[in-house]
Formats: sequence, structure tokens, C-alpha cells
Amino acid sequence: MKHMQKGFTLIELMIVVAIIGILAAVALPQYQTYVAKSQVSRVMTEIGSLKTIIETCLLEGRTNPVDSTTAAPAATDCVIGFGGSTLLGAPIPATAPTGSGSVAVTITAGTGVVSMQGKFGNSAATALKDKLLTWARDTNGSWTCSSDVDVKYAPNGCGKAAATPTP
Repeated sequence: MKHMQKGFTLIELMIVVAIIGILAAVALPQYQTYVAKSQVSRVMTEIGSLKTIIETCLLEGRTNPVDSTTAAPAATDCVIGFGGSTLLGAPIPATAPTGSGSVAVTITAGTGVVSMQGKFGNSAATALKDKLLTWARDTNGSWTCSSDVDVKYAPNGCGKAAATPTP
């Protein structure tokens, strides 16, 4: 009697494992790029959502940014209701150690110039740690976004930060 072959040979199994390995080697870096890109977009939106609060503060003459935990805000305090996030960390204003995120808001009294700068940290992708994303308002009331993240991670509408000249 003839015996029929049952199952796969060792060579066939090794070929399948090799194919899966090649696919994983290509897919993992692409996935990491996708995660980093989505995190930059998220931070852009989180910081951008504070623009309405800032505009209201400017209209009311409040130019001293404080977080929402301030006990008795003064008449010039701009209370910014940002409680932090997994990428940006502590509430405003924040000075964070290396590796942890933060958001810093600066309002220049009398000019309407504003800078909102977020530093990636906490659970941000490794390629984004300690990188910055900035929303800036000029004297005309126009907002622009810039960042020092790699171009492949930058979202539409948020250009590369201008390089600071070296002396």
C-alpha cells in the first residue's frame, strides 16, 4: 500500500518562517513611524486646542499664564485648563526634567505675541523624546505651527522649526 504524505515537510515550514520574518522586518519600522507620526499630530492638536483660551485671555487683558490648580488667580492671570497628557506630562506652566514632557506658555503683554511650546516626553516614541512643537501667535493674531521633529513625522500644517544660527 502507498502511504500518503501527511503534514508539512521541514523545508516548507522553514520557508513559511522565513517569509514571516521578512514581513516582520519590514512592518515593524513602518509601524513605529506611524505611531510617532500620530503622536506628533496628537500633540499638535492638544496644544492647538489652547488657542481659544489664549485668545480669550488676550481679549480680557490677562497675560500671566497659570494652570487651573492656582488657588486664587489674580486679575492678570490667564487660567489655562490643561491637565497634562501621556505625551506632554505636567499641567501648565511646567519645567520638566529630561525625558518627561511639558507645555510652556508665554504671553507678551501689550503685543499679543504668544508662544505655546510642547516638549515630547513620558510615553512618546523614542524618536520624539525631548523634541519640541510650538504654536506661535504674531502681533496680527496669526497662528503658526513649527516643530523640530524629523520631517517624516511632521503633520501637514506644522513646518520645520527655523534653525537657530550658531555664533
